[in-house]
Amino acid sequence: MAGHSKWANIQHRKGRQDAKRGKVFTKLIKEITVAARMGGGDPNFNPRLRLAVDKAKGENMPAENIDRAIKRGTGELEGVSYEEARYEGYGIGGAAVMVDCLTDNKTRTVADVRHAFSKHGGNLGTDGCVAFQFTHCGQIVFAPGTDEDALMEAALEAGAEDVVANEDGSLEVITAPYECSRIGETLEAAGFKAEFSEVTMRPQNETTLAGEDAVKMQKLLDALESLDDVQEVYTSAAFED
Repeated sequence: MAGHSKWANIQHRKGRQDAKRGKVFTKLIKEITVAARMGGGDPNFNPRLRLAVDKAKGENMPAENIDRAIKRGTGELEGVSYEEARYEGYGIGGAAVMVDCLTDNKTRTVADVRHAFSKHGGNLGTDGCVAFQFTHCGQIVFAPGTDEDALMEAALEAGAEDVVANEDGSLEVITAPYECSRIGETLEAAGFKAEFSEVTMRPQNETTLAGEDAVKMQKLLDALESLDDVQEVYTSAAFED
């Protein structure tokens, strides 16, 4: 896309996530607990739980922490009961923002999310106002210089839904949400080393921001991500180099 580098934006986002590792275990424990409550405690028969456990292992979470979170979810251990909540709105320049939360108090959470939006120049919208602009999928990102034809052949053979070539040379393999880990492992075994992999809400179109608008938008995203009840923040905003 003209005006910004997809690769630079992905690296920037990953870097900011890496800098916030202190909250990762807390978020993962919440997700494992809710996934186990909703779909049972066996990852082999609960794709959402399997994804959460895989992610926790990737972050080197101790096995006992994972087991305790599963048992809280299935009711074998006492624990806080979390509810899912999704809030949608608009940031700087009309960029779409979607905020996924796990909370034990929706009244508190929506007040915190609304405050973050209003303080940093955004607007909290109604349910569904921007969700249609995103696709729930797995995203596996490869650095510029990766052999596009070879990756496409291997990815499609592994069951990927699409391979997207960006103007900066980076490549994205798009998968069904719960196929992301399997396809990533298949591609790695075939010799393709991904730089970044996640299950995400991928924007269908992006809003490019620069200068002061980009700074304001980043402050809004940081404010939302810092909230204790927030699990993930998705946006259509992209930042110029």
